[in-house]
Amino acid sequence: MERASNTSRKASINCISNTLEMVGLTVPSQPGRQASPNSADWGQPVLPLDVGKSSYRTLSETSDSSESVPLQMPHLRKVMDRRSFLKASGVAVGLPFLDVMKPSVYAAEKRVAEAASPRRMVILMNSLSLLPQHFFPQTPGVNYETTPYLDLLKAHRSRMTVMSGVSLPGVDSGHGALPCFMTGAHHPGSPGFRNTVSLDVFAAEAIGHNTRFPFLPIMIAPCDSGPERGEPMSFTSAGVPIPGETKAARLFERMFLQGNKAEVDAQIVRLQEERSILDALTGRVKKLKGKVSLADRGKLDQYFTSVRELEQRLVERQAWERKPKPVVNAPMPEDITTTADGIKQHRPILDVMKLALSTDSTRIISLGIHMGSLPQNIDGVNGGTHPLSHHGNDPEKMDQLRIVEELQLKEINHFLNGLNDVKEQSGTLLDNTMVMFGSNMGSANSHSNVNLPTFLVGGGFKHGQHLVFDKENNYPLTNLYVSMLQRLGVEVNSFSSGKGTMTGLEMI
Repeated sequence: MERASNTSRKASINCISNTLEMVGLTVPSQPGRQASPNSADWGQPVLPLDVGKSSYRTLSETSDSSESVPLQMPHLRKVMDRRSFLKASGVAVGLPFLDVMKPSVYAAEKRVAEAASPRRMVILMNSLSLLPQHFFPQTPGVNYETTPYLDLLKAHRSRMTVMSGVSLPGVDSGHGALPCFMTGAHHPGSPGFRNTVSLDVFAAEAIGHNTRFPFLPIMIAPCDSGPERGEPMSFTSAGVPIPGETKAARLFERMFLQGNKAEVDAQIVRLQEERSILDALTGRVKKLKGKVSLADRGKLDQYFTSVRELEQRLVERQAWERKPKPVVNAPMPEDITTTADGIKQHRPILDVMKLALSTDSTRIISLGIHMGSLPQNIDGVNGGTHPLSHHGNDPEKMDQLRIVEELQLKEINHFLNGLNDVKEQSGTLLDNTMVMFGSNMGSANSHSNVNLPTFLVGGGFKHGQHLVFDKENNYPLTNLYVSMLQRLGVEVNSFSSGKGTMTGLEMI
């Protein structure tokens, strides 16, 4: 009788073990029983999907995220309802409805879709703003009346939020506010000003390790060098500017052209040499630290912080050099080298940006748009964009400036269309990408830094509205930055002068 009881107990234990394994759980090992293969893969027991480590691997955990690799989902398709679980266990106990039962499959599939469709962020900044009378709606809410500029983006109205009455608190100095557009650092024109970390770099420090390029700073500028090149808007945590790439072909080459083994090895050697040079420089500068003033020590600390950040990026780059780059069905873009063709520079750069996002080469891009003072090859436009933006309310100059700005918005609309055409497991690429447009100035004509023209498209927010804030006492644009960071999965409640998320902007 005792033997029968033991046999029954053993059968019940085995039945429970098999049931648990079938829904993705493991139990303590028994003599003569092998551990779950899934457990061996991870080097630890596989837990329920909503407790601890997930039993599937995310895209970033399986391989180079640029490659298309099927996600591993052991046992998720073997589903069991509550009644079957109780029957199999052979015990009559009050069992709660566990996450490993039917709803967990939906939750798991949702998580897999989200893992395969990560959140991204794109910041577009036009350094010369827009003519406000053609951009801002006069009515608030979801039924806002459109405007000539917003008409150019009407295909995306339902997935776009327009904002008025926003600015960066304490950021002034007219054109001088440009370096602070993504940092929110106060009073850039003041003596001894020191910038802070920019939104793109801050986000990259949290999630940039998931992709080959933690973030991509890019610029559209009339010239590749000199005063017409445009100012950087990306800054390290020490306030050091990071120049943006201006050539679409160079971006394409860095992301998609795979070198042979000898070239890859040579590149890794160069990266190692750069680290050696940094080590040598750091050692020499440390000797100075005890011999300089307190003010100079602050400068040296800033230098050391920049060196440490660069060293970390060099280490990460070495690891990525060994991994194959994604293959894209797109030709090498042709660079627009004529300084008078600033508008024509938009299309190839924006197209490469779409490729970068769709291949998961990066999830964070910032684009500074600088048209400069040079005349452009645009029908109906006689002057440079910068002089036209200081129009003094001259109707003829304003009409010419409107032509330039409409062409720019049409290129941005083309970019949004392209993102929306790329299908992912959870919606489209645009559904999973926040695209923010803004400027460091509300009006270039008056050098005003208030009421900045701003809109946000895509990225998983409840859109289709015009958020209106006080045009005299502006709402902090940095609160939008907090909302965007949280949507990326960065656990912060503040950024720069932003002390909370943006009022009226809700996540889906």
